[in-house]
Amino acid sequence: MGPTAVGKTALAEALAVALDGEIVSADSMQVYRGMDVGTAKPPAGDRRVPYHCIDVVDPGEPFSAALYQKIARDAIACIAGAARVPVVVGGTGLYVRAVLDPFEFPEGEQRANAVRERYEAVAERQGPDRVYALLQSADPASAALIHPNNTRRVIRALEMHEAGVSYAAHSERFSVRESIYDARFIGLTMERPHLYERIDARVDAMMSLGLPGEVERLLHLGFREALTAQQAIGYKELVPVVEQGADLSEAVLAIKQATRRYAKRQFTWFKADSRVRWLDVTELSLEDALTQALRALDW
Repeated sequence: MGPTAVGKTALAEALAVALDGEIVSADSMQVYRGMDVGTAKPPAGDRRVPYHCIDVVDPGEPFSAALYQKIARDAIACIAGAARVPVVVGGTGLYVRAVLDPFEFPEGEQRANAVRERYEAVAERQGPDRVYALLQSADPASAALIHPNNTRRVIRALEMHEAGVSYAAHSERFSVRESIYDARFIGLTMERPHLYERIDARVDAMMSLGLPGEVERLLHLGFREALTAQQAIGYKELVPVVEQGADLSEAVLAIKQATRRYAKRQFTWFKADSRVRWLDVTELSLEDALTQALRALDW
């Protein structure tokens, strides 16, 4: 695990080769078919080991950490059943914890559901204050943990309440770091200036590999909503370029800035996990990083 562009995929693949393993991706954007260049998805012809949990759904389909948890755990069971080593790799912290830690997602979390739609309708008709008041009445302990303006989370807590699960209790369990597997955690870090240079170089490479064309194709297929989602860094910035002829250089700069901010959030998330053994790869070759990673794993 670690921030974007730090070299996770290359090292994970090298580990999988060394350990006779297979890759389980924990990237919330690589699950989408057709979103290849902008998610730095390894080309199929370049993969040295099998990859799981990529190209799972079309960009327009609902997806969640709960759905990811199921397919990732199924993949781990399949890999382990073949006496191989599952190597989980990714920068989506929630996905990493969803697959490895004892998270339980209430029914209805996976796809669109009637309970969520009902509360969303209340929020739209009567305002966010009304749904927050409903949560205060139904589950005051959970309401105390959520800002009244965070309507999405308020509705999520109401969903959980109707499913017999307390958001407050779930949040308390969230702070406990334990795995359901015999898992070992390696985090890759890098000096910030060097990481930012790698981010800039990666974005430039994505442009050269045809990211604008990929965005245009996905828009033509009707996936505009997915491409403009907040987490779709690299896609949402290019939509105005493709649709309205906006300035490409400004869009590229915006992608680089958004990616740097995302890397900071990733650092914050992963640094909170005391199980992680950190490996500074600023000056390391891939071969040296592999040697140190194997040593850190006590393999």
